[in-house]
Amino acid sequence: MVAISKTVEKGSEHLSNQDNVAVLLMGYGEVESYNDFASYNEQALNLLTAKFAPVPAWVYPPLAKLLALFDRHEWGHTHHDFISPHNAIFERQRAGIEENLQAKWGNKVKVFKAFNFCAPFLPSQVLAEIKAQGFEKLLIYPLLVVDSIFTSGIAIEQVNQTLASINDGECHWVKSLRYIPSFFNEPD
Repeated sequence: MVAISKTVEKGSEHLSNQDNVAVLLMGYGEVESYNDFASYNEQALNLLTAKFAPVPAWVYPPLAKLLALFDRHEWGHTHHDFISPHNAIFERQRAGIEENLQAKWGNKVKVFKAFNFCAPFLPSQVLAEIKAQGFEKLLIYPLLVVDSIFTSGIAIEQVNQTLASINDGECHWVKSLRYIPSFFNEPD
């Protein structure tokens, strides 16, 4: 993780003509179809349990399917096929952040979203898109409901693993990379 000073150097508030910056907002993401619960659960279980204890890989698929049955019962029958508004809220946040950044820096900044466990917004998918669009500078912000070293750590871990795997030989495609900490409690 990169530590960032609270003071900004004079003159660094603008982008040069050559700079294009991709801002990547990391979120949890939630399934929007009950058919996706098992896949979501398997990915979440794999990442979460790996932090505590080694679990054999064969355990995840059946456990994820069992949890998906409970999820389907809870949200499908008990709550009348409730789908969380989380993804729609996150998209509005992404669009609002992009609008504000582009008001200051124009189309040189584009804001992307990635969800920990939900395709088509997995970090690997979104970072591949960022690369394909020619961005070489990346600002990453874990925009999570609960911000902690554990939750942000999972997001950052997924990004780091993907960045390590998307390589162009000796020279990495990302020329500048920054992680910013949560700023929900910063008055500025």
